[in-house]
Amino acid sequence: MIDINILLVIALILFTTKILAIFTRRINMPQVVGALAAGIILGPAVLGVVEPNEAISVIAEFGVIVLLFSAGMETDFRQLRTSFKSSALIAVLGVSLALGGGFGIALLFGMPTFESFFIGVVIASTSTSITVEALNEMGKLKSKSGTSIMGAAIIDDILTIVILAVVLGMGAGNGGFSIASVGITLLKIALFFAFATLGGFAVKKLFDKMYAVMGQARRLSVFALAYCFLMAYLAELFGLADITGAYLAGIALCNTRCVEYLETKIHELSYILLTPVFLANIGIHASLDGMTGSVLLFTGLLVVMAVLSKVAGCGLGAKMCGYTNSESMQIGIGLIARGEVSIIIASKGISAGLLEPGRYSSVIIIVLVTVLITPLLLKRAYRQKPA
Repeated sequence: MIDINILLVIALILFTTKILAIFTRRINMPQVVGALAAGIILGPAVLGVVEPNEAISVIAEFGVIVLLFSAGMETDFRQLRTSFKSSALIAVLGVSLALGGGFGIALLFGMPTFESFFIGVVIASTSTSITVEALNEMGKLKSKSGTSIMGAAIIDDILTIVILAVVLGMGAGNGGFSIASVGITLLKIALFFAFATLGGFAVKKLFDKMYAVMGQARRLSVFALAYCFLMAYLAELFGLADITGAYLAGIALCNTRCVEYLETKIHELSYILLTPVFLANIGIHASLDGMTGSVLLFTGLLVVMAVLSKVAGCGLGAKMCGYTNSESMQIGIGLIARGEVSIIIASKGISAGLLEPGRYSSVIIIVLVTVLITPLLLKRAYRQKPA
């Protein structure tokens, strides 16, 4: 039997996120910011009405999976394929600059070399969940820069996972290097993408045939959602984030004849329950526990580095690939947000004894600040005249 209090918590989250989303929209700010603010107000940082709990976190995880699944279905596959090389360069430069910057700041604060490198890995990752919601709200998800953001984010995720495997391999060997663990991780990633590609073609044909027979039957969206969660599960099984599997599931369906119908049904589920809980859950986890002056300064510098590294690194990569100044800025800003990947990496580092537990609050603040500013900066970036 579930704790009945969770029902009240969900009611509070849904009511508060919608009220504040309406308010932020009326003052010409992205609704995402209102939903995030709702979590902060309800959580321990302000009112303390809602405490972080597993049930809300599970619903939030479903929310981010479905959000990325929707983003995959709304992707222009031809444009994504065309922009693959540029997305790779954008991701590599963004990850490299963030990792190096985080490593340097940690060293300045006297942290050991290995732990400093791990801090770099934490802020190197990108989470596009917030960006997807903001781009959806502005109708820019299928734009040239929006497609590049999604492509770069997937490659960013792969790079971060590989680097994490290397770091954990080194830590497991007490400073040595475990080639076997890194090799296994790379093989698993390659196998997953091979499976996702071949399976994606088969799934596309299957859904086209089902649509020809069933038409706009509701069971079609049930099958699509089942496929999304299956791919999310397999991604985790193969060592990648579940959102990567969900996004690739969406990509597999983006060129089907039933995609518009599926988008409508999945979006309803996401909008009504899952996305508000996901956004609020980020704010609920905000906490300043154990934040001394030195830790606050360290965290502040990491926040600045987290922002500048993506804007400069990813923006430079986009410019080198022939994007305009405006598009380069949009891409750089779109990859600022950190999220569940950074939190997962920090948790793994703490459990492996490679990162001090006290650093977790810093990671939460970095995530919170970047997800709050990304929608605001994106809206401004897309308003600028092309240059």
